[in-house]
Amino acid sequence: MQGVMNEESTISPDARAGGFLGSAPDPFRYDGNHELDPYEVSGMIAKHVPIGARVLDVGCGTGALATMLRDVRKVTVFGVEPDADRAALAAARGIEVHHGVLTPALAERIGQFDVVIYADVLEHLPDPLTELRTALPFVAPGGQILVSVPNIAHWSVRVDLLRGRFRYAEYGIMDATHLRWFTEETTRQLMAQAGIDVASVQQTAGVMLQCYRETRLASLPEEWRSRQVRRLSRMLPRLFGCQHIVVGRLRTPSGAR
Repeated sequence: MQGVMNEESTISPDARAGGFLGSAPDPFRYDGNHELDPYEVSGMIAKHVPIGARVLDVGCGTGALATMLRDVRKVTVFGVEPDADRAALAAARGIEVHHGVLTPALAERIGQFDVVIYADVLEHLPDPLTELRTALPFVAPGGQILVSVPNIAHWSVRVDLLRGRFRYAEYGIMDATHLRWFTEETTRQLMAQAGIDVASVQQTAGVMLQCYRETRLASLPEEWRSRQVRRLSRMLPRLFGCQHIVVGRLRTPSGAR
């Protein structure tokens, strides 16, 4: 079985998004957005990665997350990235990267991992279910799959829809390269169909979203605004959460001990 990110996927989706934005988005727009904020995606993922683990970062991009995990959690990271320019930058940062996609042949070559990460990747794929199933052989016994996807039920998207707007953006929840959209419920359903048991789901705060920085809310004091956004994301995570962070484990066959 071929990985869903097939040969066609080596053409960056950024090149196909220009029609929604006027020009193709910056391919490095997410580079450097990885800090250990416990309310945001990198910090939440990092806390679930055991010290010294062997990690597979699928769709590793420029290697920003992989580099942070390597330095902070002392892990060994292997990256997979279909975009040549982003893969080259990740390699330049010292990450071992396979330019391409997941395949059975790659699984035989690189083996299994304690943690397989899909950090804001599945929403860019036409068939995320097949992609997750393709990843299962890469997970070591007792290992886990960590997934983050944007929350399409975020309040800002709901307000826009009430106003008759569905506006793509260069980055964020409405990134013009997104092909799939997730709520917490549909994220859980996807994981279950892939044969993955969900251990936990949390939501990020997303204090840097455009709705907080490019609207009237930007006039509020930044520290106060960020504190309130984090509080609301804890109180009403499905409404104010920016991303769903899912911790999954391979389903144990019925009757197995």
